[in-house]
Amino acid sequence: MALTQDTTGGDLRHRIGIQLQESSLFDRIRVKESLDLFAAFYRNPIDWRPLIDQLGLGDRLKTPFGQLSGGQKQRLFIALALVGDPELVFLDELSTGLDPQARRTMWDLVRSLRDEGKTIFLSTHFMEEAERLCDRVAIIDHGKIVALDTPENFIRGLGVDTRVVFTSEDTVDPKQIESLENVSRIEVSGERVIVHGRGDRLVGDVVRATEHHGWRFRDLRSEQPTLEDVFLTLTGRELRE
Repeated sequence: MALTQDTTGGDLRHRIGIQLQESSLFDRIRVKESLDLFAAFYRNPIDWRPLIDQLGLGDRLKTPFGQLSGGQKQRLFIALALVGDPELVFLDELSTGLDPQARRTMWDLVRSLRDEGKTIFLSTHFMEEAERLCDRVAIIDHGKIVALDTPENFIRGLGVDTRVVFTSEDTVDPKQIESLENVSRIEVSGERVIVHGRGDRLVGDVVRATEHHGWRFRDLRSEQPTLEDVFLTLTGRELRE
């Protein structure tokens, strides 16, 4: 989005769309009326009908705002943020109040907006959402940006162990796994075993060790470091106000 010294506030408002975490409309205004109203604010609004169908509100056009569910209201506000065909879109807590199906629809919508060349600022506490959608992530702690990078670089540079998790009805001796070259530590809690380590051979080494010692196992899976691990490493694990 290119700005010049001649860019006015009015020009900016026509090029920006904003969906706030908390918003409201008059309870009696119908969905279609709100879309027509917001479209009238812009010079070149989109045809909002395909968008509203994509958001699952096509059968709610005559429904008053006050009768919508929380998730439906959230989806309507996203549509209102996009009705002006903005170049720059601010999405604040995009998936708050949405069920899993609606969340996936929102993610697909954000990807399509990005592919159209729009710039999107997304604020979220949902780390999977940031990891899946964002080209760059800024981690904010106490109001300050403490790190800025791509999700891939964040995770690659974190140095957090990969986790191999499995369940075994047999008694697993931690010392017989900790001795493996790529293993840093092991946690055993009842039947649940978590092996921490690094390297491409970690999973194979753990499987071979369980077979060698005759430990029967099930539900084995590998868990890679995530953006949530990055966030906790950079900001700490204490509860925040």
